Amino acid sequence: MTAALVKCPHCGATNRTPAAATGHPRCGKCRRDLPWIVEAGDADFAAVAEQSPVPALVDFWAAWCGPCRMVSPVLDKLAQERAGRVKLVKVDVDRSPQLSRRFDVQAIPTMLVIADGRVVARQAGAPPASALRNWLDGALASPREGSPQ
Repeated sequence: MTAALVKCPHCGATNRTPAAATGHPRCGKCRRDLPWIVEAGDADFAAVAEQSPVPALVDFWAAWCGPCRMVSPVLDKLAQERAGRVKLVKVDVDRSPQLSRRFDVQAIPTMLVIADGRVVARQAGAPPASALRNWLDGALASPREGSPQ
């Protein structure tokens, strides 16, 4: 797991954000929530996504996939808009075949929302930005209902 460099959208300071942490990233300068966008694969997915302290929006994608390239900037924007409330975890299906099989990814892009270690929402294909926003907000509105505290 490596840390990523993220520019704070509020003050412009560059921050190092870890792939896995117990809290969620905040700017070292202005202390505001940072977007949390990381990559994960077969080896570190459990620590990065399933044990995330905030719901993980998992994007199964591939570099050769046109619809994936259309959806990626929308997901980045959603992660920025929901900084502190969601972690965007990008999984390259070509590099992570075990995860693709485990989550029965039949088409890409496929997005999952994982909260408290379980899948609470699933979306395949490349819907318009407004539909993705509504889907994510619906998943975030009640991901922890019925989960053990």
